[in-house]
Amino acid sequence: MTSIIRETQSIKEAVTHINTIDVIKFSRLISRIIQKLHLKGERTFSEEEEQKLQAALSLDKQALSLVLETSAFILEQAVYHNVKPASLQQQLEAVHLNPDKAEVFSQIWATAGPELVEKLKHNIFAPRKLEYVGWQLTLLMAQSSQARLKSPSAVLQLGLRNEDSEVQENVFVEFNHQELLEFYNKLEIIQDQLDSLT
Repeated sequence: MTSIIRETQSIKEAVTHINTIDVIKFSRLISRIIQKLHLKGERTFSEEEEQKLQAALSLDKQALSLVLETSAFILEQAVYHNVKPASLQQQLEAVHLNPDKAEVFSQIWATAGPELVEKLKHNIFAPRKLEYVGWQLTLLMAQSSQARLKSPSAVLQLGLRNEDSEVQENVFVEFNHQELLEFYNKLEIIQDQLDSLT
């Protein structure tokens, strides 16, 4: 079993703080984090909520921030590696997280993990999404320096849209025959890799 969580200095510090938190409060904290993990750019807790958490968990601002970031990181790693709940618990205990806290992670991952994985499948990780592809072929027949010239080229129009925008941005890319062939070969490689994942 490959470890998804390495015992770095920040993990050690976070584990020390997590081990001091009451298990019921910690369970609520992890439940909230896993509910909000799929939302890009949105904070899990507001500033006001974080101040209340500092008091409730007896942690200073820096310690609370470390606990929140590390907990989110652990859950992100569980998503990325699609780890089983029992394996997650073992790995957390291996980095010296108290068994009751490791069990909280494991139980919440078992119940809310599949839904989180499903939500993340539908998230777009790139800032733009390809909406439209158009193309045009051109053939340059002559130029001032050469009377007889055949220079074919292709112009691709890529319509891109930001996830949160209605406006489509058009990008035009021109290829000669060799460049288009290289581009096509790279697309074939990408297609083969995608096919191997499914």
